[in-house]
Amino acid sequence: MAQVFARRLLMAGAIVAMIVGVTLAATIRVERPARQSDASFAAGAPGASAATLSGAIDRLQRHLRDQPRDAVGWATLGLAYVERARLTADPSYYPKAATVLGTSLKVRPDGNDTVHAGLAALAAARHDFGTALAETDRALAVNPYGARALAVRVDALVELGRYEDAEAAAKQADAKAPGIPVFTRVAYVHELHGRTDEARRVLKLAAASATDPGDVAYVRTQLGELAWSRGDTRTAGREFAAALRADSTDLGALDGRARVRAATGDAAGARRDQEALVTRSPLPGRLAWLGELRESEGRRDEAAKQYGVAATWDALAKANGVTPDLETALFAADHGDKAAALRAARAEWTRRHSIHVADALAWALHVNGDDEEALGYARKAAGTGYRNAAFLYHRGMIERSLGQRSEARRDLAAALRLNPHFSPLHAPRARTALARLGGDT
Repeated sequence: MAQVFARRLLMAGAIVAMIVGVTLAATIRVERPARQSDASFAAGAPGASAATLSGAIDRLQRHLRDQPRDAVGWATLGLAYVERARLTADPSYYPKAATVLGTSLKVRPDGNDTVHAGLAALAAARHDFGTALAETDRALAVNPYGARALAVRVDALVELGRYEDAEAAAKQADAKAPGIPVFTRVAYVHELHGRTDEARRVLKLAAASATDPGDVAYVRTQLGELAWSRGDTRTAGREFAAALRADSTDLGALDGRARVRAATGDAAGARRDQEALVTRSPLPGRLAWLGELRESEGRRDEAAKQYGVAATWDALAKANGVTPDLETALFAADHGDKAAALRAARAEWTRRHSIHVADALAWALHVNGDDEEALGYARKAAGTGYRNAAFLYHRGMIERSLGQRSEARRDLAAALRLNPHFSPLHAPRARTALARLGGDT
């Protein structure tokens, strides 16, 4: 489950590298292109630390008190609030972002591509991907070469399950605004289609071109994630370490290092990393992974505390305009109200038909006892050629419940071959189920 969240946060994208490099003169201008975020809900994020971003926000606020007609400044502040929400996992910054983006639009209602890119980032952050797509269209109608809007457009199409359109959008973005934000999206589109060698090649090129420490850390983290998803803990550990050398505050790299440490027997180190991470960024996937680690060690009371905090975040997100039904479905199916998991998954499926939503709906149907319908969605989740150990595990367990023993053996074994450490809780369950079916990896 943690890997799904990590990837969703990855796809959310590249917000405000510009905020750190802004010049507060008559207007605020972008000094360098934005990059994709390591753990963001919204597109366009930079490698700013929380302290650096806080200082930038203070400067923007002072600037706007002096120059309240600066439309780009208001839009930049809105993007900063979206990034602040990413770094703190505090969705209460989203209404603040909406307010200042609205001010930017009032100040300059026409020809304001910056605000439409900001509104797209905010919509993506709130999981309103249809609105995000529409806002990128508005931004690109003004500025067809806007890197931020081009990047968010890819994200929105991916999250809506429009994978062929996403691939075309990624190629268009690469032609118009090549750079780290676009390279990482091109790589992810390749990965979603099962072309992991090509994804790795693109990320290696991105790593070679990265010079900013935040960009280096981000790309190395994505190389680590790609290796992790294939069960290559040695390479994953090396890439996460390289990311942390470039930027010791990189949240995605810290998350990845925790998983590698758990997989290689350093449970204490894994707990230290993840506890430090959730203190800084208490996102539900990270909390759930820590809970699962503790549950796998028999520390159920401690696990329950983590699950409780994750459930609280869900309510906070909804109160601030986020639609976290995918997260709700995955979390509740394993650790909460199973009926609520199914309601959330069905609701999300009415909005978008991505493979991640198909997998979540399949699993929610399974835990509610409807394996016949679940299998259809599990097959949809495999429709692009994407190889994901959790997806294979879910399908294998559904097939097992249906009495499809050979198919269950095939998929459970495939999950464990692909990544034998995909979950501290479910990977052992997959091995147990496979053994009972008379199979091995």
